[in-house]
Amino acid sequence: MPTRVIISGAVEGLIDEAVFRRLTRWAGAIPGIIYGKHGKPFLLQRISGYNRVARTLPWLVLVDLDSDADCSPPMARLWLPHPSERMCFRIVVREIEAWLLADGERLARFLGVAPSLMPHNPEMLDDPKHTLVQIASSSRRREIRKDIVPRPRSHRAVGPAYNSRMIEFVSDARSGWRPDVAARSSDSLRRCMHRLQQLVRKPIYST
Repeated sequence: MPTRVIISGAVEGLIDEAVFRRLTRWAGAIPGIIYGKHGKPFLLQRISGYNRVARTLPWLVLVDLDSDADCSPPMARLWLPHPSERMCFRIVVREIEAWLLADGERLARFLGVAPSLMPHNPEMLDDPKHTLVQIASSSRRREIRKDIVPRPRSHRAVGPAYNSRMIEFVSDARSGWRPDVAARSSDSLRRCMHRLQQLVRKPIYST
């Protein structure tokens, strides 16, 4: 039986970590150690070191585009102009919630809302997280509204259990997020998955 590829990497936060694990398993790999998880500036300060490791070992790094630019290629050249051979450096357009919204059918079912509320092109949204929270506010399920939607006058962007709910959705391989379906509505996700497949197929050797 062939040895399965281990892919380590770095992400901005906990939801991104769940997406990392889901994607690497989808590609037939084993999730390795995942670094970062302290926001974008923390991750980008360390990107050169991550890139050095990726000279010999497969790595996946996910960074949100946010509002830094209109499209991802200029930022990819700025943040990591010379990615190593085994580096999968992918900019999420515009943030990880867009990838989740791209599987509108499953997310609507998870949130308990009408599928018609889901955006057709989530990568065009200025603030996918805000959109997701707004959609959740229409949920038929009180516990979803309580966990995901911020309380009035809380001055928070999300509810108290937002992260745990999104991680639950991403991690449920049976009835949760489907990367292959989401990739049909998200070009940045599709490109990420294609690159992961290349990493898994490529023999690993030291240089």
